[in-house]
Amino acid sequence: MKKTVLILPDGCEEGEALTIADVLRRAEIDCKMCALENREVTGAWGNVIKADRVLSRADEAADMIILPGGYKGAENMCADRQLQEMLQQMNREGKIIAAICAAPLALEKAGVLKGHCYTSYPGIRDRLTDGTWRDELVVSDGNLITSQGPALAWRFAYALVQALGTDPEAVKQRMVYDKAFDEKGEQA
Repeated sequence: MKKTVLILPDGCEEGEALTIADVLRRAEIDCKMCALENREVTGAWGNVIKADRVLSRADEAADMIILPGGYKGAENMCADRQLQEMLQQMNREGKIIAAICAAPLALEKAGVLKGHCYTSYPGIRDRLTDGTWRDELVVSDGNLITSQGPALAWRFAYALVQALGTDPEAVKQRMVYDKAFDEKGEQA
């Protein structure tokens, strides 16, 4: 079974984080939600989420690391030394690194965006100087998968399922995704 680590910093976009965890778990992919400090995390909109555990070096063994957005969450991920080192190590090992919304700020801080095409929340584009920013909904380049923001959390999550070698179609059908969204990920 593929293993993923979903980072839950204080200030993260709760909707992104929980949507991603939900889709991965429905696809029978091990998804551990890991806080940076305390298991209880307060998201960007005041919702409290209880993480499975606090991030540790053992989490580097995961096949994929996922960073949800939120400006404050991104700042907290930039400031967390252990997470920054983990991103660098996983990148050196070619493991999948995924980020949505403002989270590419933490990837840039770790040096992960260099040489990659990526996307992010459009409002932070000017703060990102490494790599090549693309105005696309989801961008996959090598071991890096990125997306623009909260409304794309479903599409992003299905791209992560696909990247881990699982066909997301059965999960999409059970969740009635294809009836709700068109091929661009926009509401039908």
